[in-house]
Amino acid sequence: MCSIMGYCTSGVSFDEFKKYFDRTISRGPDDTRIIYTGDGLIGFHRLAIMGLTDSGMQPFELDGSYLVCNGEIYGFKKFRNELEGKYTFHSDSDCEVLLPLYKEYGVEMFKMLDAEFACILYDSESCSWIAARDPIGIRPLYYGYDSKNAIVFASEAKNLVGLCKKIKPFPPGYYYKDGEFKCYRDIAAVEKYVYDDIDTVCKNIREKLIAGIEKRLIADAKVGFLLSGGLDSSLVCSVAAKKSESPIRTFAIGMSEDAIDLKYAKEVAEYIGSEHTEVIISKDDVISSLETVISILGTFDITTIRASIGMYLVCKAIHETTDIRVLLTGEISDELFGYKYTDFAPSAEEFQKEAQKRLRELHTYDVLRADRCISVNSLEARVPFGDLDFVKYVMSIDPEKKMNKYKKGKYLLRHAFEGDYLPHDILYREKAAFSDAVGHSMVDHLKEYAEHAYTDSEFKEKAQMYGYCTPFTKESLLYREIFEKYYPGQAEMIPDFWMPNKAWEGCAVDDPSARVLSNYGDSGK
Repeated sequence: MCSIMGYCTSGVSFDEFKKYFDRTISRGPDDTRIIYTGDGLIGFHRLAIMGLTDSGMQPFELDGSYLVCNGEIYGFKKFRNELEGKYTFHSDSDCEVLLPLYKEYGVEMFKMLDAEFACILYDSESCSWIAARDPIGIRPLYYGYDSKNAIVFASEAKNLVGLCKKIKPFPPGYYYKDGEFKCYRDIAAVEKYVYDDIDTVCKNIREKLIAGIEKRLIADAKVGFLLSGGLDSSLVCSVAAKKSESPIRTFAIGMSEDAIDLKYAKEVAEYIGSEHTEVIISKDDVISSLETVISILGTFDITTIRASIGMYLVCKAIHETTDIRVLLTGEISDELFGYKYTDFAPSAEEFQKEAQKRLRELHTYDVLRADRCISVNSLEARVPFGDLDFVKYVMSIDPEKKMNKYKKGKYLLRHAFEGDYLPHDILYREKAAFSDAVGHSMVDHLKEYAEHAYTDSEFKEKAQMYGYCTPFTKESLLYREIFEKYYPGQAEMIPDFWMPNKAWEGCAVDDPSARVLSNYGDSGK
């Protein structure tokens, strides 16, 4: 994954910078480099994925300017070919093209990138600091101001705890320069809706998703796949298996007593011919990992924490037992095509507004979960459903067509891949929330554990201590107290609890699990 940090002033010592920066060394365990640049410090922890030799080590330097980037720049060879007559490249790293691009186009280059990235750049010519983040926020970046009001950027909030009074997520699709944050791309905005017929729409969905998966298979390190047996991860694995010359490696996780997903994941693995591994976990595994997971995530959100426990434990097993370095996942599909609760959307306009809201906040929920659970285990996450061309197209589809008018959620995505991609029962399987599909008992164990942590009067008293996002169940209070232990006073990094839209009829629930909705039906079977 890599970790980056930039301290944009001379007011910190090398040793102090390193102390804060080393909190995320698991993101980049292969090598570390910290250098003085201009009036500040810039650092890079490396996880080698593309260009595995020492020449791919960052920071990259060009005419006294420096850059660090945690990212994958898709199509970088095209840029490289265009720039080679003017610039000399020293590595096979995709990120090396960024400084030459900046020299040619300035901050306009960010609009040109097809990438998942977060970067920090020192421009020696103007003596200015620049930072930027991809339009979805797949790669993390945070910022804050120190006691002397100097801005500091870092891959994770934990790098800034104790250094900055208020820590904020860097807004996706923005760049920072000369004290200002400017939006270069709002991926959720739609310039013009697509009103093609369903077959044309589904053909485009299929082709664009396949292209997004195919480009993410390119790596100099070994690639693996998280496979839940649900629609999204199964499609990623199926397409990858068709594009790969040898069997792909897939991984699934489930509770020892009531895992829902394991049987479906096994069915998919057998169908696509993958080399499949099951990770079985117990109640003790769940409870003992809870505090670790919250400290990694930097959130108190119930949904994110529940879903992270299984993901963290399967990634931990992959890290400890394999030499895989890259994992492809199925995140972001739900935000684009709908959850169980969006079946209750009162209109196409409301469906679209909800999708835009979720997409703009993704970096604080599912994308955050995938990044932290994978990166803390020294792996890199790649998210094909977050492909910018794919996302832009799906968001532009007439929302009337995306609503569930077919008695099956995500119909367009399912219809797009009819054929030999997946068994029919998998392709049309009902949506099950990941935290439930690992096993209903997992969430039940967490609730039970929280229930015994407080008396009713203790819960009432302690919950009132938090004016922002006040805990409303014992489970949410437990998570908030653990969060505050590691990120004191930083709750505003998270916009709210991830919950169904309570303004919609049928969605006024007090638990984020789709299990509590009236349309959950066969999802948990």
